Amino acid sequence: MQSIDALRGLVMLFMLLDHVRETWFLYVPVGDPVDARTAMPALFFTRITSTLCAPIFVALTGLSAYLYSQRHTLAETSDFLLRRGAFLVLLELTLVNFSWRAEFPFHFVFLQVIWAIGLCMIVLAGLIHLPGRAVLLLGLGIVGGHNLLDGVSFAPDSPMFIPWAILHKRSQIELAGMVVKFNYPVVPWIGVICLGWSAGSWFSRLAPDARMARLTAVGAAMIAGFVILRAINIYGDAPWFTVEGSTIRTVMSFLALTKYPPSLLFLLPTLGTGLILLALFERANHARITHWLSVLGSAPMFFYLFHLYLLRIFYLTARAVFGINHGDVFGFDSFGWVWVFYLAIIVPLYFPTRWFSNFKKARKDIWWLKYL
Repeated sequence: MQSIDALRGLVMLFMLLDHVRETWFLYVPVGDPVDARTAMPALFFTRITSTLCAPIFVALTGLSAYLYSQRHTLAETSDFLLRRGAFLVLLELTLVNFSWRAEFPFHFVFLQVIWAIGLCMIVLAGLIHLPGRAVLLLGLGIVGGHNLLDGVSFAPDSPMFIPWAILHKRSQIELAGMVVKFNYPVVPWIGVICLGWSAGSWFSRLAPDARMARLTAVGAAMIAGFVILRAINIYGDAPWFTVEGSTIRTVMSFLALTKYPPSLLFLLPTLGTGLILLALFERANHARITHWLSVLGSAPMFFYLFHLYLLRIFYLTARAVFGINHGDVFGFDSFGWVWVFYLAIIVPLYFPTRWFSNFKKARKDIWWLKYL
């Protein structure tokens, strides 16, 4: 559906902004969550915008899988999820990691969002054979309750250290001369993809007006739930605090939420915002901006890989021409130039993505194109 592709395209543009920041402003360290006491506000709120990307993208993966299942058997859907999930894991281990460092063999391997989506798809391939209500309850239970596991940890020499790093505790290991960092523990993301799958029935069973009303109501309820739980300050994330003499930094503390792994309070406002945006794109289904964004969202993996390598080419070219100017890297002196570059690169990314999207639709006989 065009509204789903448009929302996916919008969050990919948010992702692009964060990756532009990481390319040209890498010499300024950003924690996660951002330190409300020391972070530059412009950098903080740019980072906050990008936090919409992963939750919405994972949820849309589940939603799209449900819609796929309406045109195929459960066995065919399960097979597709297994294959595409394994494909995404392979991409993370190869092309995605290479795009950030351009080295081989790797000394560092970062297992991030593509890895997590791939593993979630593999798990969902089995879960879709459960009753729909069971998938929904599992998703709600994981998203709402996984923070109870935050205090569980294992020593590096424990046989549970690596499995727990994959499942819930952001950690790193040394393996065959490489440092492998598990940035996206998958348990909470499995909950998100289950919720996305469960929301798919709204698109197959509800009339458009009823669907838009439900998307808006549930999204608003999730954001309200976040505000209430965050104000209570006892569960769902690290407590927020008041910064004496600075209202803006107190607000930053309130909004600084844990993404690795995504806390309950991280997921409530991001997924809630995603539902409201999806309803807005449903209402604006024929608007030009919806069409433009849907072009980007119709070829997400092509856009993802293409933008990573294009940014890498630009960076290496700038470094070769201008040299290093911040430690051992090249970067913009002002954060404003990050935004200028970001706005300038959208069009060069749009037209190749549109070409590939049209090519993929025209060449359905090329089986592997559906994985991009």
